[in-house]
Amino acid sequence: MTTSPDAADWRAANRANWDERVPIHTSGSFYDLPSFVGGRDTLRDFELAEVGDVRGRTLLHLQCHIGLDTLSWARHGAAVTGLDFSAPALDTARDLAARTGATAARFVTSDLYDAVETLDGRTFDVVYTGFGALCWLPDLARWARTVAALTAPGGFLYLAEFHPVADVLTEDGRSVDGDYFHRGPLVFDEPGTYADTSAPMTATRTVEWQHGVGDVVSAVAAAGLRVEFLHEYGHGHFRLPPGQGLPQVYTLRASKPA
Repeated sequence: MTTSPDAADWRAANRANWDERVPIHTSGSFYDLPSFVGGRDTLRDFELAEVGDVRGRTLLHLQCHIGLDTLSWARHGAAVTGLDFSAPALDTARDLAARTGATAARFVTSDLYDAVETLDGRTFDVVYTGFGALCWLPDLARWARTVAALTAPGGFLYLAEFHPVADVLTEDGRSVDGDYFHRGPLVFDEPGTYADTSAPMTATRTVEWQHGVGDVVSAVAAAGLRVEFLHEYGHGHFRLPPGQGLPQVYTLRASKPA
């Protein structure tokens, strides 16, 4: 990893990397597509509880990748739209929608920052974004303004994300190995993906950003959404000894005035 400022081509580099991840993710055991097609739900219990009943509600999933969470929301009764910048990922999402009977699910190829225009100004009752999404975006204020524009009056944003504290820890979660307050681009050049670290790839360069929890809350509030709650959870990648805990994931819900 480097903190090189030479990240002007971040969007092209990241899209190429995510396009190449698709066959790795669809063929491996990490996402286990056969069990998903068979009925497995990918949403966490706390997500379902905190979002509440989505039956009959419109839900937009930003940065949806291959659409497993999107289609899980459809199984719970939402009228879903998934948006992602990777066309191959959305080809998989559409195939999974057909295989699971989610014929009304819609998937749209778009950069997140272009979502309002791509969706022709349509708004949604729930705007959802899941784990590992925000780190791919350099401009958090613009993200929040985009989310606010996509949220219908009386609707809400629901964010479930990895906690940035966990991002600066060593692999065993026992010591700090990074700067929580670094906000510049982080450039990586590594093969494989989290789903298969040994998978051969050619588009190995990616660019990411760290966003503190305070940054996220402030951006959402500045965009005109009212923060209803911020919850932190201790379960995640790390398994710490009893009596030692730290936040590993967090959730945020913010509503748009009716």
